[in-house]
Amino acid sequence: MASGTSLLRAIATLLMGGALAQLIPLALGPLLARLYTPEAFGAFAAFTTVSATVAVLACARYEFALPMARNAEQARWLLLLCVRILGLVGLASIPVAWVLAQLYDLPQPHWLPLGVCAAGLLQLLVMWNNRAERFRTLAISRVVQYGGAAVLQATLGAWLWWQSRSPAGLDQAWALVIGPITACLLACIPLLLHRPEGGWVALCKPLSPSERQHVKQTAHTYRDFPLLNTPHAFLGTLQDALAVALLIAITGQAAAGFWGLALRYLKAPATLVGSAVSQALYPRLTGTTSEAARRAVRHTMLVLGAVAVVLMVILMVVGPWLFVWMFGAQWHEAGELARALAPYIAVHFVAAPMAVVTMAWQAQRWAFHFAIVGQILFVGALALGLHLGGLQGGAWAVSAVMVLYFGYYFYRLAFWPHIPQNVEQG
Repeated sequence: MASGTSLLRAIATLLMGGALAQLIPLALGPLLARLYTPEAFGAFAAFTTVSATVAVLACARYEFALPMARNAEQARWLLLLCVRILGLVGLASIPVAWVLAQLYDLPQPHWLPLGVCAAGLLQLLVMWNNRAERFRTLAISRVVQYGGAAVLQATLGAWLWWQSRSPAGLDQAWALVIGPITACLLACIPLLLHRPEGGWVALCKPLSPSERQHVKQTAHTYRDFPLLNTPHAFLGTLQDALAVALLIAITGQAAAGFWGLALRYLKAPATLVGSAVSQALYPRLTGTTSEAARRAVRHTMLVLGAVAVVLMVILMVVGPWLFVWMFGAQWHEAGELARALAPYIAVHFVAAPMAVVTMAWQAQRWAFHFAIVGQILFVGALALGLHLGGLQGGAWAVSAVMVLYFGYYFYRLAFWPHIPQNVEQG
């Protein structure tokens, strides 16, 4: 069992890499807001929400079972399973992209299969390296993924601006789309250095009858991940897709751009801290006593909550001014959104890394059902708020409802009644 000091060291390593990964997009944010119009960001938000929704299915969430695999052999069977599911989902995303383009005018549909495969592969490699506790490599990969995406978007945007001497509009949103996809593929490179027995090529070879049997048995052993965690995560990303669809339908493409830019930067701290904390916490929750695990979860929520309150106060006091100062006058509406969404952002900051807790405590069924309630509340509050008060009304309605929802979630985790015996045994 890892000590508290090693947990803090792992979190610190991931935080340093994540801080640099987030610093680059945040530093380039004002430039990007001047190189692209709100309409272009709206199209980018529509594409990324659809891509993320499909990418959840990329490995059927079996990759999250890798840190829990009992030995190297079982981990290899999981890898074999994930690679094959990823290939099937990648192929299936081709007709999905065509249908969405024809029926719902999905922007840049031809990039969807590559985006799905890149995101799925990266997530698989992240969990594979997480199992080996290669936190330094994970930190490097995060820098390449997030920092590289912003650099590529800025480079392409500057090239487009040089050609027309004006910000890139809706027809040039492809530049925002391909930057993150390319960076995602580049981020896989350092993670590939940790090879399984026989190398990566061996995972793609046809399976013998006995190997197929082992893979099927492994799929059955960890069936809760596709049966419970996949719908849970899928509905979470579907929530974002529905939110963008509502915004475009009720308030227009530019409103989706304001919403997308605001959440992209407001959730940056949660992405940074949440990913680092969850990646370091997850392996520890599967190899400690029930009391130690419960104590770690409570302590983590308290520390994150203190930071979240500070972030919320800053956004509510100077959010609009900050957005105009950073991104220009055309993004004032995004600043008002930041103020209205501040309470929601605060509770999301605490909740983001807590998703791994219900995985480790084998409470995915409860988490799935609870998440469905939250997603219905989120979309319902947004729709009602948009109808009654426009963009700002929708944001305030989301904050009011989600603060109550996450408050109950934190209470349940803090007083979780039963932690499975296999967690105590490690």
